[in-house]
Amino acid sequence: MMNPITAMKLLTMDEVAEMLRKSPAQLRWMRHNSTGPKCAKLGGRVMYREQDVIDWVNAAFDAEVSV
Repeated sequence: MMNPITAMKLLTMDEVAEMLRKSPAQLRWMRHNSTGPKCAKLGGRVMYREQDVIDWVNAAFDAEVSV
């Protein structure tokens, strides 16, 4: 059984790149290397769920990384 679609905000690659202060090319490279937020192709366009982007950013802050 498939999960029902719930209300969510979908973001374009340009919107996510702006949120993350990255260029669209950097975001494409991250997608190619599977290091960026989850995304899917919908109608031929790469789209991101806003919550997935938020979760990805929060996970980066939760990781123990010494800067």
